[in-house]
Amino acid sequence: MSAGPLQPALAGSSQRPESSRAPRPADDGPPAVLLLVRHGRTTLTEQRRFSGRGGVDPELSDAGRRVAAGTAGLPDVGPVAAVVSSPLARTWQTACAIAERLDLTVTPDERWAEIAFGAWDGLTYAEVAERWPGPLRDWQGSTTAAPPGGESLGEFVVRVRSARAGLVADHPGRTVVVVTHVTPVRVLVQEALDAGPAALWRTRVSPCSVTAVRYWQDGGIELVTVNRLP
Repeated sequence: MSAGPLQPALAGSSQRPESSRAPRPADDGPPAVLLLVRHGRTTLTEQRRFSGRGGVDPELSDAGRRVAAGTAGLPDVGPVAAVVSSPLARTWQTACAIAERLDLTVTPDERWAEIAFGAWDGLTYAEVAERWPGPLRDWQGSTTAAPPGGESLGEFVVRVRSARAGLVADHPGRTVVVVTHVTPVRVLVQEALDAGPAALWRTRVSPCSVTAVRYWQDGGIELVTVNRLP
């Protein structure tokens, strides 16, 4: 959309774009807050290789363990009520390091696991692009295409949003740390911004970074911070 139609509203007009949401009332009640933490580095992370659900399942590298052990500076959004994690080794190790400092236990949830890359797991982007140029383009441009033996974006989005909805419903007004992977964080940022499909690939999510999102029980969403680093 061009900037032109928005200028009257930004200049102080009483009109506003139909897609805009009015400011939330002050008495709407406290939101649930999800602190989405990407796991620490692994050898595959450091080599920029596909690493998903159903693949090799690497543990944290030495550098990944050091950063995970020192992860701090969670956004000041209230005390943490629970720590939930993808059950993959790298996320579980990161979650345990965080939970230990918070004096909490970790609850596993398979729905927060990374998307399944199938035959691409363990390969670099360049290697996949060379061997499967068509399927790679289809997968990045479609919600129904999947890597060979892997998972489509449509299937993946359904399970991540299901996990998010469950946590929000179960923790109204409370803060939950979710230790997960790149693509689940990107899905929830895209959802929070009500952005188009291309936005999924335009969010930087670094190892051990924190992305915070607020959720009201009536469906309101507010993105607090993205890719906050230790």
